[in-house]
Order: sequence, then C-alpha cells, then structure tokens
Amino acid sequence: MTQPRALVAEDEPRLREQLAERLSKLWPELELSAMVGDGMEAVQALDRYQPNILFLDIQMPGLSGLEVARYASNRCHVAFITAYDEYAVAAFEQGAVDYVLKPFTAARLATTIGRLKERLVSPPADLSELLGRLSGIANQGSYLRWINASVGKIVKLITVDEICYFQADNKYTLVVTPHVESLIQKTIKELSDELDPQIFWQIHRSTVVNVNAIAGVERNVRGRVSVKLKDRKESLPVADAYVHLFRRM
Repeated sequence: MTQPRALVAEDEPRLREQLAERLSKLWPELELSAMVGDGMEAVQALDRYQPNILFLDIQMPGLSGLEVARYASNRCHVAFITAYDEYAVAAFEQGAVDYVLKPFTAARLATTIGRLKERLVSPPADLSELLGRLSGIANQGSYLRWINASVGKIVKLITVDEICYFQADNKYTLVVTPHVESLIQKTIKELSDELDPQIFWQIHRSTVVNVNAIAGVERNVRGRVSVKLKDRKESLPVADAYVHLFRRM
C-alpha cells in the first residue's frame, strides 16, 4: 500500500497546528502534504498534492467546506472537522469516513485514524448524497454552538451559552464570559450570520450581546440607552438604530 498522504484544511491557525502535531504522534507514517486555511487553497492543494486523505473543516472562508468536499468526492477520503454536532452526526450516519469534533482529543482522533486506515484499502466514497444532507442541515439554520478562542497561548473551547457579549477589537473580536476575556478571528458580521438571532442581538456596530446575560436596560439624562449585565460590571451602549429591540423587554 502506498504511503498515506493527508491535507489539512482548517481556518484557525492554532487548531491546524494542534491537529498536525497530534497526527504526527498518533500516525507517524502519515505524510502531511499541506495545511491550508481557506476553501480555495484547499481545492488548489488537492490538485497539486493529490492526497488520499482530507481533514476538512466544514466552516471555512472562501469556498465552504461542503463545496470543497464536493470537489474531493471520489478523489480522497474525507474526515470532517466540525464544532457542530448536527453536521457531525449526519456525516457519520451517512457513512462518511469519520468526523473530528473541535476541540480535538487524542482518543477521538485515534478512533478516526483507525477508521481511515481501514478505508484506505477501498476507493474514496462518492459524497454526493451526504453533501445533500449536510446542505439541508445548514439551510435549516444550524447555529453556532461553540467558539474556539485564544486565551494567552491556549485555545479554549467556549459554549455560546457562556458568552455575555462579543465586541470588535481591531482585527479581532473580543469574547467576554463572566470570568474570561479571549480573542477570535471572526468579525462581528460573520458572528451575526452564525449566531441564533433570537438569543444574540446586535446592539451596536461593534457589539453583539447574549439576551440571557442582560440584567436590565437604562437610559441616562441625555437619553442614551445602555445594557446592564448580570455577571459583568461594565455597561454596553446601545446605538440608536438598535434601541427598538428593547421595547419588547
């Protein structure tokens, strides 16, 4: 059997490095041909390196992971990387090679490696039916449930339920929980598209707040509205364009 060659397509740099490091330890025979951070790079790398294994993040900039998987169908074995349980379960039930949930654990990755080794003796699967199912799930509104955020040198998994608010911070976005502040490389616009709008409200061009974290709303002598939080001392200003959201509270 030829030496297995893999491509990793994951848009978060630290998670790419973490996955590569764990693969090198758990599967030393595996040749890691390339690591890429967006969908277009993934397609180009598939053509250039012709790997027989693709570790593929479903949510990526540029071409989506589903579009890349469509391109990889019948060409290589695909293991999906995802923080979305709905995607992962559907992929597994439909007979995809496997999936890896973020954050990566050595035990789960070892299971994935075992399944990949078994599949390498067979031609790569036709993923057409699977991708149709996954697209259907995405169109039904599978909202973001986990955030992988940088706290110092550590990548921490944070459930969206823990988050009080998001706030734009230069090129990054600040993720604020009752006790921790961390950074992610997603814009407020991207988050607004991925979060459940019934729970996360944009109250300013730079701020999205979890309505369950709101203790109350106050108006100062100048008529400016701000949000008070249950578990944080700071107040969050509400832009005039978003004041109407609080009339129903």
